[in-house]
Amino acid sequence: MSSGPFLTPGQAARRRAAAVRRRRRRLAAGVTALVLLIAGAVYALSGKGPGPDRARSAAAPAPAAAPARRPLSQTGLPLAAPALKLTGLTGASSDPIRLTLHHPPAAGLLFNVTTGQVLWQLRPERRLRIASLTKLMTALIAVESSPPRAPVLVTRQAVDANGSKVGELPLGRRVAMESMLYGLLLPSGNDAAIAIAQHVSGTVPAFVQRMNREAARLGLGCTRFSSPSGYYNHGNYSCAADLAVLAHVDLAQPRIARITSTYQAILPFPIKGGRLYLYNNNPLLIYGYPGTTGLKTGYTIEAGRCLIGTAERDGVRLGAVILNSTEPGNQVRRLLDRGFRDVYHLPAVPEQPFPPGA
Repeated sequence: MSSGPFLTPGQAARRRAAAVRRRRRRLAAGVTALVLLIAGAVYALSGKGPGPDRARSAAAPAPAAAPARRPLSQTGLPLAAPALKLTGLTGASSDPIRLTLHHPPAAGLLFNVTTGQVLWQLRPERRLRIASLTKLMTALIAVESSPPRAPVLVTRQAVDANGSKVGELPLGRRVAMESMLYGLLLPSGNDAAIAIAQHVSGTVPAFVQRMNREAARLGLGCTRFSSPSGYYNHGNYSCAADLAVLAHVDLAQPRIARITSTYQAILPFPIKGGRLYLYNNNPLLIYGYPGTTGLKTGYTIEAGRCLIGTAERDGVRLGAVILNSTEPGNQVRRLLDRGFRDVYHLPAVPEQPFPPGA
């Protein structure tokens, strides 16, 4: 560095020394900054410091929890809450009634039809064949869809139905829906079930689809239907808990409640003589159980003998479901008696005994 024309030799030397010191300080500061930058990067990458990515992550809101998936019915439809909430399905140890049945059924349930309180249970959520108990869903859809006087055509498919039948359905004639319902629920006519299904939905398969949609809407989680009658067991099943809910819903329909509490019906019918005589095959009505309000029997070889029996005394409405039993009538009767007496402390009502095996 040459000296300027206005600096003395001493001043020039001092300026050169100051310049050297400034260069050294800048170099030291740069080295320090570089060391700190490297150290910060190492610290951030080690996961111990916030770092740019971690800082952004900490500031971002936590992802929302995925909504809980709704349970599905047996046919894969979204399952609604049950139409009647059964309380006490936690196990038999909590039942108000302790009862061991001789020759016990495959499953059973005693419940309050109004409140849903479970009073006694035996494998209540076990899926089993239910035979003609299926017709309770057929009847429900029928009364929701058609007025009593709606004319129901008697088709060849209905007349040719297998199993229990009304047996007097005139081919090609039209029968009032209410008469069809009596034929469906009293003698458990499979021919009436097919005629009703075709009237409501056009075809039996379309009606079965509606049955399964209705099961999902009512919250029947262990139920699947494959026919309007229950005569064919393949793919047709339910459980005692679901059937208790279905019984509650059916009894809330005045038309069904009136029919299922009837032992004998004499109906105008388009046959010779103009009248049809029908009798209920519910053992509670056959043997005069006091306060009987319904409800339905069922039988196939695979399903065994099934019965939903309901009764009312002093405003207390009880129902019993028995599936695959050698004596469903006697077992339902015994359960109802115990419920009225031991839980609701109602006085005993004179009643005639049921015969063995009923």
